[in-house]
Amino acid sequence: MPTIRTDDGVDLYYEEAGSGIPMVFVHEFAGDYRSWEPQMRFFSRRYRCITYSARGYAPSAVPADAKAYSQDRATDDIAAVINGLGLGKSHVVGLSMGAFATLHLGLRYPGVARSLTAAGVGYGAAPGKQDQFRAEVEATAARIRAEGMDRIGAVYARGPTRLVFEEKDPRGYAEFRAQLMEHSTEGSANTMMGVQRARPALGDLEAGFRAMTLPTFIIAGDEDDPTLEPALFLKRTISTSALLVMPKCGHTMNLEDPDAFNRAVLDFVTQVDAGAWRPRIPESMTGAIIAAKS
Repeated sequence: MPTIRTDDGVDLYYEEAGSGIPMVFVHEFAGDYRSWEPQMRFFSRRYRCITYSARGYAPSAVPADAKAYSQDRATDDIAAVINGLGLGKSHVVGLSMGAFATLHLGLRYPGVARSLTAAGVGYGAAPGKQDQFRAEVEATAARIRAEGMDRIGAVYARGPTRLVFEEKDPRGYAEFRAQLMEHSTEGSANTMMGVQRARPALGDLEAGFRAMTLPTFIIAGDEDDPTLEPALFLKRTISTSALLVMPKCGHTMNLEDPDAFNRAVLDFVTQVDAGAWRPRIPESMTGAIIAAKS
């Protein structure tokens, strides 16, 4: 079984396919390495693609120590995969929890990334929502520990931002739900408390984002309400970013509408690889509405 060992001794399971410029996929809380199958099949025709399970998600190791889980560790683990496989600069594509880690990678390890794609990012990051988010995280983690993921996974899959997935693609949603229910109870609870609850708000990282120069693609689903305001914040803060809002999409847009997601990301990374991705024109951010400011 292929694994990468992190500097704190945690084995991360990974799979890879294809050859060429590397592309690393980082899953959300409700996903694992399998969540990127539509992307692995599409992008491996052109790129060397790697998908892995985060710590706490089998077949990766599930540390019992709650201190082994944090936003910094999640970010370090992406770098560990890139460095452990000798990938060099990679396109990094993250969803939700994985998108937070992807953005943190851009702040802390910019030298290992060619580009960043942050999809469905922002839960708890909108103004005035952090306390509510942390309270919901604590309540969910307590239920996971008490009832197990084989039960709470089904509840989590019925969250408000997942319903459009079930409506559009019942078969795909059923697969997503079944995989979620297989997750480790201990790993899920520890991830929820150590990574999700304790991570800093995006607004707290504004200075870093303003200084970031990596090509960045932000993707939000228009029915994923908690991510819309954070997506706009990131677009307005990262000068090398672009924003796509996918219509009739919830939180799991790479599975809900894989063709549109894949084509959009492909267009982005193609421009990056061609050297055609440029920072925003400063004169476009003067605040003027019609005429240029003299």
